[in-house]
Amino acid sequence: MEANESSPEVSFVVPLYNTGKALPLLLEAFRTLTLTETWELVLVDDGSSDGTFVAAKALLKDFPAPVTLVELARNFGEHAAVIEAYRHTRGRFVVNVDDDLQNPLSEALKLLRHLRESGAEVVYSYYADKKHHWARNLASWAANRSATFLLGKPRDLYLSSFRALRRELVERIVTYRGPYPYIDGLILGATNRIETLEVEHAERVDGRSGYTPRKLVRLAMSLLFDFSVMPLRIASLLGGLLCVLGVLILAEVVIETLFVGQRQLGWGSLMGALAVFSGAQLLMLGIIGEYVGRAFLTVSGKPQSLVREVIQHGGHAA
Repeated sequence: MEANESSPEVSFVVPLYNTGKALPLLLEAFRTLTLTETWELVLVDDGSSDGTFVAAKALLKDFPAPVTLVELARNFGEHAAVIEAYRHTRGRFVVNVDDDLQNPLSEALKLLRHLRESGAEVVYSYYADKKHHWARNLASWAANRSATFLLGKPRDLYLSSFRALRRELVERIVTYRGPYPYIDGLILGATNRIETLEVEHAERVDGRSGYTPRKLVRLAMSLLFDFSVMPLRIASLLGGLLCVLGVLILAEVVIETLFVGQRQLGWGSLMGALAVFSGAQLLMLGIIGEYVGRAFLTVSGKPQSLVREVIQHGGHAA
């Protein structure tokens, strides 16, 4: 993926997943893109089940710019698809665009211009008026809050999949081969030269978001356990607090026995205390087990993604 003199100036990266009727509109938007610099398009089909890859192959004939179409062997998730796309880019600047056309290409050019003019290594977009479903907005809010707490993300930084990066940063993050990639965690760990830019957000053209509740949970787990040890520290703090609570309860029992005399303890309160302590222990064991399990899968070579096919077109114009 190293750039050279014949490499395009800009690489546009688009992960595809059951893109449906939006695919022809997406490619038509790129066909009519006006950009003085040379550019390429990198598409990664993330195991679509609606024929997106076959449709893309047919629609990419006579495309006016170099294009790389990658098909993954199954659905690995957006972040795995994006990092695989990054590995196939050659441009000095890389712009990440979603396949739902909610990020107009005119706004992508604004991100690119801001990245060029600033000293930033990555420019994140943020929206004055988001057009996502309320559940998606709630999940984004929770993810951003969690990233601030777990990863040390600046509070005023909104983590968006619509972003522009310099090649130097791309080459740093694509070296990550763990089975649970989280692009924003990799970026935050690789640079502090981060800027933001307000852009427009359009309504979704077709279909619905590919993020199911299960996938959102998997993404949250990657944020929690792959780029932070904060859950372990919270578990340690919880264990310490419960130990202190246990000592206080024991002291209260001893003092009561010495000065008041032994009394019959209630069965309900005893069971309640056992439930609290047992639940806390199981929680801490679960957190530790999650870390151990992910470490085992990483060491055993669980693939981040598997590529089935790569198709390249040279393009008949820049």
